[in-house]
Amino acid sequence: MLRRIHHIAIICADYERSKHFYTKILGLRILAENFRADRNSYKLDLLLPDGGQIELFSFPNAPSRPSYPEAQGLRHLAFAVEDIVYWKKKLENMNISVEEVKIDEYTDRRFVFFADPDGLPLELYEETFG
Repeated sequence: MLRRIHHIAIICADYERSKHFYTKILGLRILAENFRADRNSYKLDLLLPDGGQIELFSFPNAPSRPSYPEAQGLRHLAFAVEDIVYWKKKLENMNISVEEVKIDEYTDRRFVFFADPDGLPLELYEETFG
């Protein structure tokens, strides 16, 4: 039986820029950072609050990801937050472009989209925790 998502792997164009975004802007904690000389590639393991992880990779000359128009494959990565208005303001205060808050027509929950430094679509989805 599947239990949860263990990790999500992201290949970034500018490793330091993405590292800053995911650690300083989104506030994820670094678990491990390794340079793999045989691949000329960094691998950064980041901890999500639920125990899941995001792996950031740098690979020389990796092709850009098509985001717009939306391409087949993984559509976006969504993070659950308790206060979407707080997070929207926080991101905008850090000069991150954030779309307008929308309401999920099926759940009546609020959500909003923004992008990481490589244009990967990210979503904040409001939930009540307790």
